[in-house]
Amino acid sequence: MRLHILGICGTFMGGVAALARELGHTVEGSDANVYPPMSTQLEALGIGLMSGYTAEHLQPAPDLVVVGNAMSRGNPAVEYMLDARLRYVSGPQWLGEAVLAGRDVLAVAGTHGKTTTTSLLAHLLESAGMAPGFLIGGVPGNFGVSARLGGTGRIPNPESRIPFVIEADEYDTAFFDKRSKFVHYRPRVAILNNLEYDHADIFPDVAAIQRQFHHLVRTVPGNGRLIVNAHDERLAEVLAMGCWTPVETFGIGRGDWQATLIEADGSAFAVHRGGERLGEVRWPLLGQHSVMNALAALAAATAAGADPRALLPAFANFESVKRRMELVGEVNGVRVYDDFAHHPTAIATTLAGLRAKVGDARILVALEPRSNSMRQGAHAEALAPSLADADGVLILQRAELPWDAGAVTAALGGRGAAVPTVDALIAELGRQVRPGDQVVFMSNGGFEAAPRRFVERLRGA
Repeated sequence: MRLHILGICGTFMGGVAALARELGHTVEGSDANVYPPMSTQLEALGIGLMSGYTAEHLQPAPDLVVVGNAMSRGNPAVEYMLDARLRYVSGPQWLGEAVLAGRDVLAVAGTHGKTTTTSLLAHLLESAGMAPGFLIGGVPGNFGVSARLGGTGRIPNPESRIPFVIEADEYDTAFFDKRSKFVHYRPRVAILNNLEYDHADIFPDVAAIQRQFHHLVRTVPGNGRLIVNAHDERLAEVLAMGCWTPVETFGIGRGDWQATLIEADGSAFAVHRGGERLGEVRWPLLGQHSVMNALAALAAATAAGADPRALLPAFANFESVKRRMELVGEVNGVRVYDDFAHHPTAIATTLAGLRAKVGDARILVALEPRSNSMRQGAHAEALAPSLADADGVLILQRAELPWDAGAVTAALGGRGAAVPTVDALIAELGRQVRPGDQVVFMSNGGFEAAPRRFVERLRGA
């Protein structure tokens, strides 16, 4: 079958393309911007890429058009697809029907931590010899690819099928299907990591997100498992809407799966299940949010048939996803990190973990408000409190940002400033930085390569 994928260079749709190619389909696709690293990965798989959205890209007609959720009415390719009566399907629906239907799906949902937890769960199952398939919204360090079918490993019992780990996003599916992506995945095991208000462009309030999470809960079978954050009241409210699946909870000092911190920065902790001490984890990640991700992944891997005690040593060689507190350089004692945090809670927990590690060392933050919720100002009031552990903050206030970052910087009490361009931000950081500083760039976008440009400036390039 020849598939054409609209929006192929997005992380999710690029993963769909890789899986389709692995299944033996002829795959091509188009995107507004065809660029590395996804373009390089796809071209290496023999997938044809086209820049822009035109009717000509869909001629002659493919057997099926797979539509990414970045597509909307008015797009020339979408309008041609509809007028020509081409067969089309959303990316999540194609994935659910073509890949997931015959597998034991482990889905990782939540406002924060999905990519890291999904990567960690896949790593744990791989360490257990189960050779899982996966689709992750990033490139996990232990695998080097964002998606694979898997399926040549140990199956824990005759009733089990090949495991497939998927990052389960609550964002909507397509212009013609406004349900959350994860309703298409039909998991046997689902992690509910946390739930906060986000995606202000599609959800009017947190109750709307809770309804979507409950749609996911409704799809998990009675012989499956829900792994749920014991600290999260909004998730408890979701389960109170109705639950037909056994639930296991996790938390720090709370829940069926519990962690006790050995190191305050979260780099070492003990694991208990049902009051029984299973052992210790020592690993390279920081922060209590990372400890929570670890508990969730361990509980889900156990639900899939792995031995939790045997998995604990695997945490030590977990390589996190790119742009999750990724150290991009160290020059003259200045350490520069690139981080994907774009929600006040994620910002706060990330900085708290770093503060616990570095003690009194100065932490400087460069923040780009880029997510839809950030750009709309949905999180503006919570931004200053989330930056409490930073000694200095520079907020990139592009001309098109519809709200004034001045209120945020004013609330920082002299610790913050707004700058209009990335060039100005890098220059100002260069004036402020001194040996021993920790510099964290935070954005869910490209940030015009600011972290690496700043490292080059430090090196005098």
